[in-house]
Amino acid sequence: MDTKLLEILVCPVTKGPLRYNTSTQELVSHSARLAYPVRDGIPVMLENEARALTVAEIEEKR
Repeated sequence: MDTKLLEILVCPVTKGPLRYNTSTQELVSHSARLAYPVRDGIPVMLENEARALTVAEIEEKR
């Protein structure tokens, strides 16, 4: 994931920062508790395409 792109992108729900998870290839918004998929290098920033973070993933951030 391009670091310049990560600086520009924000969560479409909360407008908060995103973190790229290389193992799952997702952009994670801890404030919205959602993970947006990155398909073929393209972030899919649609709320209905995002998956809810698990309790373990939410706790990991704390």
